[in-house]
Amino acid sequence: MNFLLANQLDIMLYMSGVCGVLAVMSLMPKFMSQRRRSILALMEIASMFLLYFDRLAYIYRGDVSDFGGFMVRISNGMTYFLTLLIPFLVTHFMWDLYSSEGGLEKYPLRFKICDALFVIGTILIIVSQVTGLYYTFDAQNRYQRSQYNFISYIVPFLVIILQESVIIQYSDKLKKGLVVALAMSIALPTFASIIQYLFYGISLTSITMVTVVIVFYVYALYSLGDEVGKARTREIEFYKEAQERESALFEETTEALANAIDAKDNYTSGHSTRVAVLSRKIAKEAGFSDAECDKVYFAGLLHDVGKIGVRDDVINKPGKLTDEEFENIKLHPVLGYQILSKIKQSPYLSEGAHYHHEHYDGTGYPEGLKGEEIPVIARIIAVADAYDAMTSTRSYRDALSKEKVRTEILNGMGKQFDTRFAAILLIMIDNDTVDQ
Repeated sequence: MNFLLANQLDIMLYMSGVCGVLAVMSLMPKFMSQRRRSILALMEIASMFLLYFDRLAYIYRGDVSDFGGFMVRISNGMTYFLTLLIPFLVTHFMWDLYSSEGGLEKYPLRFKICDALFVIGTILIIVSQVTGLYYTFDAQNRYQRSQYNFISYIVPFLVIILQESVIIQYSDKLKKGLVVALAMSIALPTFASIIQYLFYGISLTSITMVTVVIVFYVYALYSLGDEVGKARTREIEFYKEAQERESALFEETTEALANAIDAKDNYTSGHSTRVAVLSRKIAKEAGFSDAECDKVYFAGLLHDVGKIGVRDDVINKPGKLTDEEFENIKLHPVLGYQILSKIKQSPYLSEGAHYHHEHYDGTGYPEGLKGEEIPVIARIIAVADAYDAMTSTRSYRDALSKEKVRTEILNGMGKQFDTRFAAILLIMIDNDTVDQ
């Protein structure tokens, strides 16, 4: 107590400055509701002036000049008023918590009573200023409690009782830690008031009340961080769900387009899907990542998209194609590239369509690329495409035997096919895992 008596003016000055800074900072967080920011700012401003006027009351105590008398009376009156105003603001801070975080929709009757008590208390302070109900001043301009001074404690005490009763009743509406902290924070000024009433000359009530207000600000920041974290989590979940929907839509659209392409050929239904599946298997065996394997799969689905621009009678011709018809067929990689190159975010799709008929030795089409010049996706699809073409019944021939297919793949290594991917396919053929 002696330390507090000796240093309370400095403590008040320091805490008053802190409240002033916090009042400005309370208005800044944009993620916090306008109502909560306003209440917090008002609480900090009220706390700042409470300490400021309480400090002035001590400074001008005993100053017998007219100005000293004026300052003592104004300071004491404002101290009493602000001691009522802060609990009033706390009530509305609590309502903001219970309405926004606790889900209460109706303003509790006990909070209405708290508001009414604030009005009554304010009237009593005005009366006291005129009649000396709470305090008087002696000839040396020193503050003296009146015999009815205890009445000034009744209104704040009743407000605290009502606030605590709301906390108890709606304890399930807020987090347990917050409920305990809120109950203790509101109760502290009561104990401080009892001590101050017993030990005259100590402004423990004001200091404690302001400390509670600062704690409320700290909680608001903590709650803000928690809300920002939740918002961030919701945002991530939203984008994740949107990405999943977008991915599903992309896959469904791609598969539908592949089915539309295959529908043009009466003999190769499901060709695009089989090529896509086999291409992904080859890529996986080659050590590609899951994301890379997915790219290979989708490029495989659309590798023949250019056939949309090839005449049906050419695609379904039962016999050997003429040179002119073959040239028409050879246009489908270029047409596929023209179609898929519009999809800027997935350039690998057009690569698969454009270059899957290029040969590793440079004898393919449409550009005669060779070796590593051919995009890796196209090299994988080329092997899978040739395998499915040989194992499928065509308009001009029956499906080839497993042995014949193996021989063709082996003979094409380093010529038509990239040796690395052709070798993987041969292993799959030997192990009979192509269709697994």
